[in-house]
Amino acid sequence: MFTEASNFAGGVDLAFVVILGIGFIFLVGITTVMIWFVIKYRRSKHPKAEQIKDNTTLEITWTLIPVAIVLLMFYYGFIAFRPQRNFPTDAMNVTVVSKMWAWSFIYPGDKESDILVLPVNKAVVLNLTSLDVIHSFYVPAFRQKEDCVPGKVNRMWFIPTMIGEYNVLCAEYCGMNHSYMESKVRVVSAEEYQKWNDAIPNKAVEPEGLAIIKKNGCTGCHSLDGLKLVSSSFKGLYGKESTVLTDGREHTVKVDDEYIRTSIMEPDRDVVKGLPKGVMKSYKGIIKDSDVAKITDYLKSIK
Repeated sequence: MFTEASNFAGGVDLAFVVILGIGFIFLVGITTVMIWFVIKYRRSKHPKAEQIKDNTTLEITWTLIPVAIVLLMFYYGFIAFRPQRNFPTDAMNVTVVSKMWAWSFIYPGDKESDILVLPVNKAVVLNLTSLDVIHSFYVPAFRQKEDCVPGKVNRMWFIPTMIGEYNVLCAEYCGMNHSYMESKVRVVSAEEYQKWNDAIPNKAVEPEGLAIIKKNGCTGCHSLDGLKLVSSSFKGLYGKESTVLTDGREHTVKVDDEYIRTSIMEPDRDVVKGLPKGVMKSYKGIIKDSDVAKITDYLKSIK
C-alpha cells in the first residue's frame, strides 16, 4: 500500500478505490456485453436486421443506475473533501512562498527554511502564495494539493501522522525548470521540532530592490545566480555591455541606470540580440520611478 502520512490520506484513498473499482466493473461489464452482442447478433445468425422499438423499463433502468453510481462516487469524494475545509483554530500556521523554481517556508517567530519541518500529530495550516506564476503545492504522501496564486493567499490544513521524510512537488506547470521544483516535508517529534526551530535564525530582511523584483515576477526570466534563463542573469549585469536591436539597428549599450529604466518601462525599445519582441511586458504605471531606483541599487550590489 501507498504511505498514508496524514489524517486525510485514508479518505482520499477510499474515494479513489471506489471510483477505480466502479470504473473497472464498467470496463469488464461493457466489454463482456459487447463481445456477447458481436457473437449473438452476428450476420450469419441474423442476416436481416430488425428494428428494436422502445423499452421503457430498460430506459428507466439505464438512467437510474448510472445516476445512483455517480451519486455514490460524489458521496465518497465529498466526505473526503469536506473536512479539509473545516480549519482548526488551534493549528500551527506556516506560510508557504513559491517562486520559480523553489519553495520557502516561514514559521511563527519569522523563521524561514527551504524544507517544511513539522511536529507529528499536530494540526498545521499552510498559507500559500506565489511571487510570480501559479504553482501548486503537492505532497503525495499526505494526499494534499493546493494552488499557489500570485496576489492571493490560499489555505490548506492537515495533521501529519507519521514521522518520516516526504516529497514536496509542484503540480502546476510553471516554466522551464518546473520538474526541478522539489522540496521535502520532514515530520519529527514535538521535542525534535522545538530543538530545530530554536536553532534556525530569524528570516533575513531582503533588500528592497530584490523584494520588488520578486513581487513582479522578474526572477521567472532573470536568475540571481548567474544562470541564464529566458534572458540575462541579474548577477553581474550592471555595468556590462550588451548587444541590442533598436528599430532593427544593432549596436552595443552599457547597462547603466538609464538602460535599466528603459528596459523596465519600454522593454521593446532596446531588445537584447537573440530575443524576440514582446517577451517582457511594460511595467510603466506598475513600478514607480522610486522603485526603479531601488532595483538599480540592488543590481549594482550583486556582482
